[in-house]
Amino acid sequence: MKAAVFVIIFTALAMPLSAQWHNYPTPGIPRTPDGKPNLSAPTPRTPSGKPDLSGVWAVRNGLKYFQDLSADGLEIPMLPSAKALYEQRKANLQKGHPSERCLGHGVMDFNTVPTPRKIIQTPQVIAILFEAYNQYRQILMDGRPLPEPTEPSYHGYSVGRWEGDTLVVETNAVNDKGWLDMNGHPQSETTHYTERYTRRNFGHIDLEVTVEDPKAYTRPWTIKLGGLDLMADEELMEAICENERDYSHLIGK
Repeated sequence: MKAAVFVIIFTALAMPLSAQWHNYPTPGIPRTPDGKPNLSAPTPRTPSGKPDLSGVWAVRNGLKYFQDLSADGLEIPMLPSAKALYEQRKANLQKGHPSERCLGHGVMDFNTVPTPRKIIQTPQVIAILFEAYNQYRQILMDGRPLPEPTEPSYHGYSVGRWEGDTLVVETNAVNDKGWLDMNGHPQSETTHYTERYTRRNFGHIDLEVTVEDPKAYTRPWTIKLGGLDLMADEELMEAICENERDYSHLIGK
């Protein structure tokens, strides 16, 4: 019951407001004859010829993977300790998720959260601005290696490279406080993420993520997420997390 209430509340908060910027037409978006965005147009490219991932995006398939990454029956190869923690979090109806304390989401968690995010791409860095919790990630594209994980954080450190038309992002130095999904698949300070972003046309990015963590999982595992759909003619809004409006207070727990 409580989990269902949370989904309803979060869905209401996550729904994009189509008039938040009065549908101001974004320059550079291809249009059909009736003026609507042509999301099946060819992938835009930077002056260097690489796909340009810039834009405001929403997670495809909404809440499908947000609750649990095994929604499609994926067998996630957890170690006994990780499985016990996951089962405990799930049985407790997701109590203790970092978002209850306005700490937001981690790398994998944000890849499924159905709230807008804006990608800003430059040759040296790609920034992802999340509307939820006003958080951000930066992906360094200058060829540097991943650092030694001495200062763990929710989003860790990310470096990227291009493999053909796919952006490959590797992330380490995450902390053990983040959850992979709302039901609580764990991450530890040895978690290593590899994300693969492929913009197959103007309006769609496909996303595949590999998780490697010898402290939580018996082997690396890969999931093909729904990916991202372009929110044409939209912009981000400020979204401040207020503790008095968190999950526990909203449902009266």
